[in-house]
Amino acid sequence: MTDWTRRMTLGGIAGLATLGVTGVQAATKDAHDFAFTSIDGELLPLSTFDGKVLMVVNTASLCGFTRQYAGLQSLWERYRDEGFVLLGVPSNDFGGQEPGSEAEIKHFCEVNFDIDFPLTEKQQVKGGSAHPFYAWARSVLGADKAPRWNFHKYLVARDGTLTNAFATSVRPDDPKLISTIEALLQDSLS
Repeated sequence: MTDWTRRMTLGGIAGLATLGVTGVQAATKDAHDFAFTSIDGELLPLSTFDGKVLMVVNTASLCGFTRQYAGLQSLWERYRDEGFVLLGVPSNDFGGQEPGSEAEIKHFCEVNFDIDFPLTEKQQVKGGSAHPFYAWARSVLGADKAPRWNFHKYLVARDGTLTNAFATSVRPDDPKLISTIEALLQDSLS
């Protein structure tokens, strides 16, 4: 077993075990094999979103890009009835810009941006302690597609395939992001 495989396997087991899920990350086939915990403390398996297009975004309340919350909410409202799910993953990994508790994060999002799309508990999204989904996404798309700052966006097809990553600078109303979402929404399950 290589050092990378050992780290990924141990990280996957540890990460999934803390979520009450068993399994080995090395056996992961798609995004639906992962789970988060919702901001309200409930288990949130990504398999819940099987058949839907999923965008996973690491967020932060005190970031210069925090205004993207408004655009993310607009995307959610525009496409949710077509099978689109937006999942916000609060993270304090970049500049300590998400220092609050889950209750404080949820309150901030609801009061300032009227957010009603699903949010997870605060997670690490980079490094050796990254949530298993983020470690897996990095292994699938490569280190150059991993989050380098807050509001990094991953797109997952209806079948759980990780298809795209969009950097922080790509706003939620960016034509390329929107056309990619629309193309994924038009794809049916095979």
